[in-house]
Amino acid sequence: MKAFSFRFRDAVLFTVILTLCFPISVLMQSVFRIPEQVTTTFAFAVFLISLVTDGYFWGLAAALISVILVNYAFTFPYFELNFQIPSNFFSAVVMSVIAVLTSALTTKVKRQELLKAETEKEKMRANLLRAISHDLRTPLTTIYGSSSVLRENGASLTEQQKDNMLRGIQEDARWLVSMVENLLSITRIESGNVELIKTPTALDELIDSALLKFRKHNPRRDVILELPEELVLIPVDPLLMVQVLVNLLENAVQHGHGLTKIILRVRIQENQAIFEVQDDGCGIAPERLPHIFTGQYIPNEQSADTLKRNAGIGLSVCATIIRAHGGTITAENLPQGGALFRFRLNTEESTDEQ
Repeated sequence: MKAFSFRFRDAVLFTVILTLCFPISVLMQSVFRIPEQVTTTFAFAVFLISLVTDGYFWGLAAALISVILVNYAFTFPYFELNFQIPSNFFSAVVMSVIAVLTSALTTKVKRQELLKAETEKEKMRANLLRAISHDLRTPLTTIYGSSSVLRENGASLTEQQKDNMLRGIQEDARWLVSMVENLLSITRIESGNVELIKTPTALDELIDSALLKFRKHNPRRDVILELPEELVLIPVDPLLMVQVLVNLLENAVQHGHGLTKIILRVRIQENQAIFEVQDDGCGIAPERLPHIFTGQYIPNEQSADTLKRNAGIGLSVCATIIRAHGGTITAENLPQGGALFRFRLNTEESTDEQ
């Protein structure tokens, strides 16, 4: 489907440029009396078509059609094809060379850009893999250690000690499940194997679903809501958007040391819904801000009990999902303390989205 859209785009550009070139050449010859510039005009059209289309076909086709048009409509004897005239033959050679060289240069540049993008993607995958390996080590070690103690020395432990160990195993297992869900989401979206199913979703329903999931694992954390009074419908994939909101809320709980409140705010500005998750915790380390949504930053000094929560995979997932919806996401520290995460979504479906 994507290849077809590119071919269609190239065909449209090819047709539009040559169609505009013809009346311009007529004006040059009939009105401005500068017929010698007609060949230059078509040569520029060949260059432009070769520059903006993929491959060699459209450029060479433009060169062939341009030579025929110049020979047939703008060279004496008019409305006759005559390639015996040296200037006509030279024009054909020059336009063909322009098409080949421009197409070759454009193709090379596009390949280099593609190679650069692939290199960046591989670098990000490598960083992600290192971060994941770093993050998974602690919860897996804790689960293995606690289960071993319970199995081998369970009889000598008090019920309170057993309960604490089981609670730790449960929390670490839940965190691992959340990590796997986030990884599946980010890899499927980036690989193009998942198609967003956008449906007009009521904002209140979206918020209720996110809070229900968040409070299931954070029953003691209250979230202050600031929402529009009117009914708001947003075209989103509701499951993925709930994941974004839950990730941001849980990120505040996990990293906003010392926080006393979390605010989830939504406001409508023109044709956009602006979501904000704000806390009054310790804020974001300045050196982490540039990497906050990449999942590749790991602090050098961390306490043993927080190793599993510093790769930022959840925030990477948020950024990937928001970009897939055509939105933007940012993070900043507040002057009064705490962090603010903000993302924007269109409240109306864009007509050019596939």
